[in-house]
Amino acid sequence: MQSQTKRRLSPGELDALLRASTGVGCRLETELTDGWFNTAYRVLLDDGQPAVVKLAPPPGTPVLRYERGILATEAMVYRRIAALPAGDVPTPALLYAGEEFLAVSVLEGTPWDKAADSLSPAARTALRRELGAIAARLHTLTPQDGRFGYPAAESALSAPDWRTAFTAMVDALLDDAERWRSPLDVPPDAVRALVAEGGYALDEVTEPRLVHFDLWPGNIFVDLTDGGEHARIAGLIDHERAFWGDPAAELVSLAFGGDTGPGSDLVAGYTEAGGHLDFGPAFRHRLALYHLYLGLLLVIECGPRGFGPDHLAFCRRTLADTVTRLRALG
Repeated sequence: MQSQTKRRLSPGELDALLRASTGVGCRLETELTDGWFNTAYRVLLDDGQPAVVKLAPPPGTPVLRYERGILATEAMVYRRIAALPAGDVPTPALLYAGEEFLAVSVLEGTPWDKAADSLSPAARTALRRELGAIAARLHTLTPQDGRFGYPAAESALSAPDWRTAFTAMVDALLDDAERWRSPLDVPPDAVRALVAEGGYALDEVTEPRLVHFDLWPGNIFVDLTDGGEHARIAGLIDHERAFWGDPAAELVSLAFGGDTGPGSDLVAGYTEAGGHLDFGPAFRHRLALYHLYLGLLLVIECGPRGFGPDHLAFCRRTLADTVTRLRALG
């Protein structure tokens, strides 16, 4: 996906950037074009190790408020996952991190969205259960400062309690919407009222957990064997949008890959690994709020990224659907 936030460097510029920060240069092999925000290059480091280098947007590039500093969030998540027991949450290894870039090991396998047509029904079922278990283990991570919200963004987007943090996260998006004149098709005050009505449900979340919030199939790599009859998850990528919050919010992006209801394979794997999702009325109200949050984000980010009218139309329909579902709860 082409985005105005992507920063492109020549092979010489990329080599110089890494060499100045790490003392290790690289040879650029190819650009990885699937990402929607950062630029990513596959490179060969001077020591012969293949790696992926991910670049932050150029300095001064307009981004959404929550996106400020999120490359540091990704580095933090890689470090926290590395401290878990080996294999609990498969992901690339963080090799180097600077203010403008990350370098991580190459993850073998294929993005799930590209492998989907090759998976047998049994392999698909097994992968969803495995993914649920991985998500449960990811959700054991807690912040060192005990705060909810975005870890690397401005301090206004975190708080000691989830209702305050989530309300601030929504307000930040609404500020961005005004700045970019985003076609939300719903008044900002109506959005704030919907969030306020769910305050009782948000208050049930008392301990912040790490939420990836971008676990759609393109960010999940799988290894296939026997022509797709069997498969396993090779790893998760793109942790930069993570926040400290309610594990229920993870179901929003996980739903892009299949059923996330109480009887689903994913929830079965999550529960077997020690996770808990109660699916009661307050839980479902919170989940609807998190779908609203994603709907807002999708529409608003079209402004700074310069996405075209077809994608914007899809995002507006998505947001409208979430508003309808939330209003039905009232």
